Amino acid sequence: MKTKELSQIQKMLQDHGYIDDGAIAMSIFLAMKLEKPLLIEGPAGVGKTEIAKVMAQAIQADLIRLQCYEGLDSTHALYEWNYQHQLLYLKMAEQKGQDIKTLEETIFSEKFLLKRPVLQAITHPENSVLLIDEIDRADEEFESFLLEVLSDWQVTIPEIGTVKATSKPQIILTGNRTRELSEALRRRCLYLWIDYPTFKKELAIVMGKVPEIDVKLGQQICSFMKELRAMKLEKTPGISETIDWARALASMHLTSLDKQIVEDTLGVVLKDWQDMRHTQDALSELLEKTGVTSRIT
Repeated sequence: MKTKELSQIQKMLQDHGYIDDGAIAMSIFLAMKLEKPLLIEGPAGVGKTEIAKVMAQAIQADLIRLQCYEGLDSTHALYEWNYQHQLLYLKMAEQKGQDIKTLEETIFSEKFLLKRPVLQAITHPENSVLLIDEIDRADEEFESFLLEVLSDWQVTIPEIGTVKATSKPQIILTGNRTRELSEALRRRCLYLWIDYPTFKKELAIVMGKVPEIDVKLGQQICSFMKELRAMKLEKTPGISETIDWARALASMHLTSLDKQIVEDTLGVVLKDWQDMRHTQDALSELLEKTGVTSRIT
């Protein structure tokens, strides 16, 4: 039996053109109910980040995003001191003859603190959704830093002390499995795997996102993408590339694929020159499997 909250989440997903197979809405629902972080893994371009946007709208909360990258450390994720304002304040205080203790207490206070995404979410006065995007791009040291946030909803700032969450943020972490995440981080999260969609699901996404597209063209695009993903590519295209391609072809008022148009627009779908060459060599076979042999010249 569906609860009202679960039905609302499913409707929100549907309104955003996000075709749910049940597992996605349930994962969002449970993460909200249990107040647990949700770790979402899957290939690039399958819509992991979009889930955080849907969750933020579902609970009418602000979305705070932290984009991870190699070399990311806690200062860029948590806080930095506004050194320019601190120096300016010190010069002004020096002229007034303030004592050192008062100065230290003042310059290392929240007044001079630049809040980065994690601290923003922790100190947010109302509900918020913290998206930690592509966590697998950061290193294990950064993962260790996150454990305090994921477990205790708090962060420690040496100059100030422990800052506890005023309102628990809903946390979503995404990853493309470029490296294995630690067991400690995984234990603290609920888990959701999103794979490339089936033909039927991808067609429904395309028709929802690009309603002006011809149905036959939409079918051929999704069939072609299915065959393309079966190839050994350096960068397998995701749903976002399918939608971009559908929009591009629909804008030209096309009703079906042919070899020439596929060759001319492959750059919308593929983003690696070796993948382009490999696909061009196999294009006739791909189109035959897609069912557009009569259009091949």
